[in-house]
Amino acid sequence: MIRDKEVMSSGMRQEVDRCAKAVELAQDGKTVAVICSGDPGIYAMAGLVFELLSAEERKSGSVEAKTSQLPNLRASGLSVEVIPGIPALSACASRLGAPLMHDFAAISLSDLLTPWELIEKRLEAAASADFVIVIYNPKSKGRPHNIKKARDIVLKHRSPVTPVGIVKGATRENETVTITDLQHMLDKEIDMQSTVIIGNSNTFTWQERMVTPRGYEKKYKI
Repeated sequence: MIRDKEVMSSGMRQEVDRCAKAVELAQDGKTVAVICSGDPGIYAMAGLVFELLSAEERKSGSVEAKTSQLPNLRASGLSVEVIPGIPALSACASRLGAPLMHDFAAISLSDLLTPWELIEKRLEAAASADFVIVIYNPKSKGRPHNIKKARDIVLKHRSPVTPVGIVKGATRENETVTITDLQHMLDKEIDMQSTVIIGNSNTFTWQERMVTPRGYEKKYKI
């Protein structure tokens, strides 16, 4: 797919430069693909590309952007298409069983772009409302304690034996899958490549799988 094509890459925290370069190349008439893992619209690059185009449009004084133009926003003669991918929460859920069968909330513990006070508020709200909680960016060398703070918040509202799934590198060669509980989850290996799924009050384990009931048993004979 990349044969005879120009390929440019960048490291972490260079997302703005990478997307800005993609827009610049597209404005020069090239067809450009911004590639990221998972789904580009979930904690990824699609939103940043639209932010840059919107900012460029405002600076240039061109036609005001309208929500109805998405996802085919045209700014400076550019057409943007977002191609969906498989997000980490879906890939990880498939490896764990069926933990996302009922309402869930996805929360990133990275406070690089979001104040920790707001992250705590969202964790508190999701835990108190009995959402299954999907945690992105759970632990890094610079933020080793955020996952403990998150676990302690959830423990105020959930039983210590609530099932917890930890998946690293879902569907990849380095994949690891661990099922534990809320009380012991910090004893397991967790890093920035991990996604943590904390069950709700009804989530159970069966044959090394996490299952969150949808509610069929309340209406139908199972």
